[in-house]
Amino acid sequence: MLSRHFFAATLAATALSVFPAAAADYPVDTVTLVTHSSPGGGSDVFLREMSKYLAPELGVNVVVENVRGGSGAKAMADLAQSPADGSRFYATTPTFIYTSLLSEPEYKYTDLEPLVNFFIDPEVIYTAAGSEYQTLEDVIKASAESRGRWGAANPASLERQALEQLKAATGVEAGIVTHEGGGDLMINVLNGTLQIGVGEVQEIQSQLEAGEIRLLATFSNARLDNYPDLPTVEELGYGVVVRKFRGIAGPKGLSADVIAAWEKAAQAVLASPDYKKTYEANNLRANYMSHAEYGPFIDNFANETASFLRKTGVIK
Repeated sequence: MLSRHFFAATLAATALSVFPAAAADYPVDTVTLVTHSSPGGGSDVFLREMSKYLAPELGVNVVVENVRGGSGAKAMADLAQSPADGSRFYATTPTFIYTSLLSEPEYKYTDLEPLVNFFIDPEVIYTAAGSEYQTLEDVIKASAESRGRWGAANPASLERQALEQLKAATGVEAGIVTHEGGGDLMINVLNGTLQIGVGEVQEIQSQLEAGEIRLLATFSNARLDNYPDLPTVEELGYGVVVRKFRGIAGPKGLSADVIAAWEKAAQAVLASPDYKKTYEANNLRANYMSHAEYGPFIDNFANETASFLRKTGVIK
């Protein structure tokens, strides 16, 4: 089970949050939020939960649609070719930058317009509850003595970069195994094929609650409120901090009115007491960025990522 929300997310490929489209200024009655994530994945869960609060703020009906394929390439192509009328948007994560840099799809992150950011999603390192590893230091020591096996969800991911950076910082010769999704990764951690995996807390919540896995560290810049005893990778002395953003992008050419409507709605959604309880319980950290801020942030993130990939010989 990928998530405690999985059963709801798999009822259909799309989900509808209905709000009576009142005499609002928003130009369309229905907004579709596209994700490259499979049902139950991080972006899918994020969109489906947020849409309940977003719909009344925008005064529209909100549909969530899974457009899978090519680690986001198909979803980016979908959005890049959609009308910039405020009807269709894409859930942005570092994956759409990695896919653009690594596979050079026809449509890239630069063909979309970053709109607003909502969250920073903490990444954690975990192992099977029955494994011999009680701490991250145990994993590093074992990997130094014999080639380790670490796992990430897919090749074009921030999780893969985080492990590559950890590998470089520790100097161990660990093999990093990538998967097509978090489910396969989890299976290989649980059966002992992999020493550790990396993922978002909300995606592995059900295994945590069932006592099947143990957290070893977080790549965040500070300890998590819900796990105050969990050390950061940085404080353990390895100097690796990663930021997994969760935001929204649209086609190029969004109007000033649409941008303003989203900026207002995003801030209201994050301030909602009911939603705040939900996203904080899922360890999401509110990190609002306006349209003016989000574009430069994405460009800087992409430049840093490209520099890392060149340094490690992944791209030229």
